[in-house]
Amino acid sequence: QVQLVESGGGLVQPGGSLRLSCAASGFIISHDFMTWVRQAPGKGLEWVSTTNMGDPVTHYADSVKGRFTVSADYAKNTLYLQMNNLKPEDTAVYYCTKGGPSGTIRGQGTQVTVSS
Repeated sequence: QVQLVESGGGLVQPGGSLRLSCAASGFIISHDFMTWVRQAPGKGLEWVSTTNMGDPVTHYADSVKGRFTVSADYAKNTLYLQMNNLKPEDTAVYYCTKGGPSGTIRGQGTQVTVSS
């Protein structure tokens, strides 16, 4: 059974950093694409990044490029999203998704709130 569990969210001040984790089970992340998406209050899903885990090459949304970095621990079958220089507009529930931007298998999400 495919399962994704996100963690690491929280409240952080503008300019701060957080690292999100996505623990995967039921499949091997190195054999797949993995995507981060987010959903701000009252808005739809916004694509953040997609990584070809077998390569690995990551594509980022312009809004996060240079601030967010995707990495992985293949031994733990876990994906990470390092978020630096956070801005209030980064406030959202963050989800990791199996597959590309149109993937539908995702976790329960983790809340990130950027506020002073």
